[in-house]
Amino acid sequence: MSTQLTPRNVRPWAAAGLLVPGLMLLAARPASADRLTQHFKVDAHPVVTIHNPNGTVTVRAWTKSEVMVVANRATNQVEVDAEQTENRIDILTRQVSGTANPDELRTDYEISVPEDAELEIHDDAGGVNVSNVLGDMNVETIAAGVDLEDSAGYLTVKTVGGAFQCVRCAGRLEVSSISGSFKLIDMRSYNVRAQTSTGNILFTGSFLPNANYRLKNYSGVIEVRFMPGDSFDLSATSLKGKVNNEAKLTPSSKHHLMPRFGNALFGTFNSGRAKVELSSFDGTINILKRD
Repeated sequence: MSTQLTPRNVRPWAAAGLLVPGLMLLAARPASADRLTQHFKVDAHPVVTIHNPNGTVTVRAWTKSEVMVVANRATNQVEVDAEQTENRIDILTRQVSGTANPDELRTDYEISVPEDAELEIHDDAGGVNVSNVLGDMNVETIAAGVDLEDSAGYLTVKTVGGAFQCVRCAGRLEVSSISGSFKLIDMRSYNVRAQTSTGNILFTGSFLPNANYRLKNYSGVIEVRFMPGDSFDLSATSLKGKVNNEAKLTPSSKHHLMPRFGNALFGTFNSGRAKVELSSFDGTINILKRD
């Protein structure tokens, strides 16, 4: 079922004084309304895709077996298309005028999904906010920042210049950017790969047994904060930058290739149950105690 969340679809039904189930919420609003709403019934593990050139995409989990899409358009220079194919919902912001400026193309979304939903989000400018969604997720932006909270599954995030923050995320995380900075707070992930060219990376959280954490940048600060009860095997290298360490390490039993130039630090904290690899070209690496 395909529904266009724009006044163009509302007027014929409203003029005739008729309503159909898929258009009830749309027809209840005037043709000039900027806030457009639609509901889709779904089964377990639905897939939801969002393509938006400009605006904030906010996704929240709820207990209902349906996807609710609320679109707030800045102008009528864009149309919002929503299509359901079996258990997949595709949402697209589409430009209808070739002369519109970026501000006129802005559409903000508030989307409610079941917690086991899988998400694919493309948002060029604005922001992406997702909370309590436990399914796999792929997010790609240009300048939009990305904020995830209490998310799990296989999380893949790519930005050009957008910042990224992940709070209490679990599962597996892969994040990359050109100039964005990352904040990974109270992490519960068993596999983290984070790479940015000119941004900073902050990591705090649990170092899980047999887990892997790889943080890399070209310049900027990489900071890892640890607790006394953590257990990890550490490799930290910066070719032209500094490595500052507050962890009392013991020599590692694992073989590490010592760099010919630069600063490097290798060792085991407690029993070394997790693997932590930190690397930078000319940035600073800090391994600090958590307060």
